Amino acid sequence: MNPTPASPLLLPDIHAYLQDDAYIVASARPLHTLSSAVVGGGLARVRYIINRHVSKDYAHPDPAADLVAFARGLGIREPFVGMMTAAYVGHTRVVTYRSGDVTLAAIATVGLSNLTAAGHSPPFTSPAAGTINLILIVQGTLPPPALVNAVITATEAKAAALHARGLTSPEGHPATGTSTDAVVVACTGDGPLHPYAGPVTPVGWAIARAVRQLLEEENG
Repeated sequence: MNPTPASPLLLPDIHAYLQDDAYIVASARPLHTLSSAVVGGGLARVRYIINRHVSKDYAHPDPAADLVAFARGLGIREPFVGMMTAAYVGHTRVVTYRSGDVTLAAIATVGLSNLTAAGHSPPFTSPAAGTINLILIVQGTLPPPALVNAVITATEAKAAALHARGLTSPEGHPATGTSTDAVVVACTGDGPLHPYAGPVTPVGWAIARAVRQLLEEENG
């Protein structure tokens, strides 16, 4: 399958395209990332972020190895950050934001068939399909503490957006996400320094607004 432009230009030198049931972010220069992804989780420096669509009954015994093999099939043989979702990546939503010294792109695939309420939903070993995957890319520099801050801010905004839609877990509690959500926060490493990314900092406010916009609209 030939690459199909998705959101051709997200930020300067950062493009996105659809290929073989995957939404792929490609950067000309390495991005600094912090993520909970299947591949490349934690802190990393990568040029590619992959969000791969899998079937709702996906049950590979080694998802990370499977995703690495998938990426190699796309010609990506260098380190990358990779997630999986049963949501259709062709329905990926993208929001860009520019104000003052803040420029960012926010990307989401949203599956809502597996809603949970943190602290209420009981543990289980075989989660059902349904995942909210978020990718946030900031043009600028976020040191590691700010990357963590950004994850917190994005998660708060996600839970608030689900609450605003009145969504609940199967037990009837206000939903805070799904049991298999993943998030990637990335920054270009050039441009303005954002030492903090809490919800009332300029960059944190932009992240929260973008996440709300992605999730408040009907999707999933």
